[in-house]
This record gives sequence, C-alpha cells and structure tokens, in this order.
Amino acid sequence: MSWFKRKDKKIEESTNKKDLPSDLWIKGTCCGEILYKPELEKANSICHHCNFHYPISSDRYLKIILDSDYKELFDNIVSTDILNFKANKSYQDILDNVPNNKEAANCYYGSIDGNKVVLSIMDFKFIGGSMGSAVGEKIAKSVDFAIEKNCPLIIICQSGGARMQEGALSLMQLSKISARLANFSKKGGLYISLLTYPTTGGVTASFGMQADITIAEPKALIGFAGQRVIKQTTSQDLPEGFQTSEFLMEKGFIDVIVDRNTLKSKLINILSLLK
Repeated sequence: MSWFKRKDKKIEESTNKKDLPSDLWIKGTCCGEILYKPELEKANSICHHCNFHYPISSDRYLKIILDSDYKELFDNIVSTDILNFKANKSYQDILDNVPNNKEAANCYYGSIDGNKVVLSIMDFKFIGGSMGSAVGEKIAKSVDFAIEKNCPLIIICQSGGARMQEGALSLMQLSKISARLANFSKKGGLYISLLTYPTTGGVTASFGMQADITIAEPKALIGFAGQRVIKQTTSQDLPEGFQTSEFLMEKGFIDVIVDRNTLKSKLINILSLLK
C-alpha cells in the first residue's frame, strides 16, 4: 500500500501564485453567475446567461442609438446646492465628487437612420440618476426643442426618483415636465419612452409612463415605491416579479420589450411608421 504514502516530503508552495484583480469579475444581479467584466462590456452589458441588461452610461446609449451627426443640448445647465443641504455629507461635496458626469440627464439633437430626433438620456452613475432641478430643466427644454424642430422626442429613463437634497424643488420637476409633454402631445408630437434598470419613484410616476410608445429593456426594475413599502402598506403578498418589465407588459403598462442590441432597428421601425 506504499502508493498511498507520500515519499517526497520536500514539496514547497509555489511563490509565483498570482491574484486576479477583483474588479474584473462581478456576480450576476439576476442569475448569480460570475461574469467577466470586459466580456460583459463588449456585449453592451447584457448577461449571456440570463439576458439581464445592466445599467450603462449615457455615452454608451448615445453610440447605440444615434447616428454620428449629433450635438449636445443644454450642457451648461448643472446642479447647484440651492438649499445649502447638509446631512452626513454636504450636497455640494457630493456634486463635486461625481466623476465624469455633468448631470444626471444629458440631451442631444441628432438622427436615427436619417430621422431627426431629440434624445434625453438619464444616467444612473450621477447620484443614482436622481431628478433635481437641473434634470427637470434640461428635459423640459428638450421637449420645447422638439416642438421647435418638429421632431420626435425620446427619453431614456434610468433613475432612483426625485433627489432628496433639493426637497420640494425636485418634486416640482414632475409637474413641469408633465405640462410640457401635454403641450407637446397637443401639437402632434411623438414621444417615445425607454424604461431601463432601474426606473423608480417620481420618474415612473410622471414622464416615464406618459409616452405614446413605452419601451422597456428585458428584466428592468420598474415601479414607484419599493416592494417592502408596498407590502407593508397593502398587507398583502405580492406576485413574483411584479415590478419587472415583463410583468408590466402583461398588465398593459408597456407596449414592447426590446433587447439593447436591436434597440436602434426597433426605433427606426417606430419612427418610420409614426413620425
């Protein structure tokens, strides 16, 4: 039975062991699989296991949707600490430390396969895509610009809701944008809304759900309040996945669910039919 015994006991542990950088891998939000980040980014941040669409920046959406001949609108409008808000950390410190983003909404005038559009993109990387006064003003001006240019309006929603550091001023943006959209509709404008992960709070309760055509990405989280709050309020068990785009489409809140890789072609079809 000598083959069960280790004869050579002078085995040393290799000193050449290399640790993989921790920022190269993430655990899947939906499926729990371990995902290689560079590969995920190459696939437009779509999980190849479960088709979950991870949030992406406004720059990425810009490249996916618009032709190259676009210009940015209202980039001089930025958030300021109007209320001198201070809690654990001052609002101004938060604004000063947001990397590479001017605002939680970026607006553009360009074309999709030759069809002129105004495109507003919310960015979750800027304080959770929360809507403050600057966001409301930029989107409201985008609506007015779409009226002026007589072209369709597209808003990509990606937000945690109203920005608490601006108090009631952030909530006032909901009615301001809604009024502009009502005027846009009266003038025969076409408004397309794209709901992504996540679209919650006041954005869902206002312009996110007021479009002529409402599109959503697969498995997007869409709702007003959180599941725990709703359950405590209603004292009822909630259906599984009731805040997903698939559930909302089944109930008639969403017109179509579109994969990010086919989003541009779907928009071209909609614009050619309805513009």
